[in-house]
Amino acid sequence: MFRSTRLNLTRRIISQYRIPHYIGRKRMTLAAAGQLCSTGSMAENLASVKSLIRKSVAAGAKVLFLPEASDYIARSPAETVALARPIEQSEFVIGIQEELKSLETSLEVSVGVHESVENEDRCKNVLLWINSRGEITQRYQKLHLFDVNLKNGPILMESRSVQPGQDVLPPFDSPLGKIGYAICYDIRFPEHSLRLRTLGADIITYPSAFTVRTGQAHWELLGRSRAVDTQTYVIMAAQVGTHDPEGMRRSWGHAMIIDPWGTILAQCPDTDSVPRICIADIDLEVVDKVRADMPLWQQRRGVDVYGYNV
Repeated sequence: MFRSTRLNLTRRIISQYRIPHYIGRKRMTLAAAGQLCSTGSMAENLASVKSLIRKSVAAGAKVLFLPEASDYIARSPAETVALARPIEQSEFVIGIQEELKSLETSLEVSVGVHESVENEDRCKNVLLWINSRGEITQRYQKLHLFDVNLKNGPILMESRSVQPGQDVLPPFDSPLGKIGYAICYDIRFPEHSLRLRTLGADIITYPSAFTVRTGQAHWELLGRSRAVDTQTYVIMAAQVGTHDPEGMRRSWGHAMIIDPWGTILAQCPDTDSVPRICIADIDLEVVDKVRADMPLWQQRRGVDVYGYNV
């Protein structure tokens, strides 16, 4: 009798206050966003990444997110293509796999690398998910390429050396929640992030090598905007500093973790190029609370107004 009365009372409280469905979702899982300065030396870059893996393990993180082009940043488009290898032959990727297996840790790693393309003078810019056993379980190829040709200004044409991807990778399960994959310049195309949210993403990651000028103007703005647009965590691992002796290629840094309300939870400095991590808790109850309080996906207009759904 007492149990029945208590159960009915609980149901009335839930009904009265409309306690949303997010109760019971797992919460408070640590994520690490990495920051480093990759050069043309894969051996040096691998050493930097191994140090970040160990830092992440020591901090208790379950996932380490590494930047775009962690394996190398070359001095020219031709060198970018020349250094690329098949993933299964990449000494950089193999080194990460061996490190995870040797540590016998539960840490999983998301890392941006190059991949060669057979019979073509371009390579692929890809993002890999490597589990704690060293197995590659997910792979995404960058959709949007950074082509900028300014009058009397810089010329950066990623498409000269990189082949664009053709598919959105559906969000996949991880120790943090469902991960949506995107890379760097993809962040400027909100339809991509909206699609990932529609497909179920709790977290979207943008590993990047933002230029200093665009980083100063738009890095934080874009990251927080995508978090608010999609009501997901946004994790932005970053390249930082000067990548070549001539100083021709520099990256903004400021690796960040942003929550679904657009709050920056953690951020790396840009004071030097020392490999670093910033860490924050990923709380899926926060994801669900933000979405319950502001139900954007129940209010979206699609085909009837815009002619398409995301």
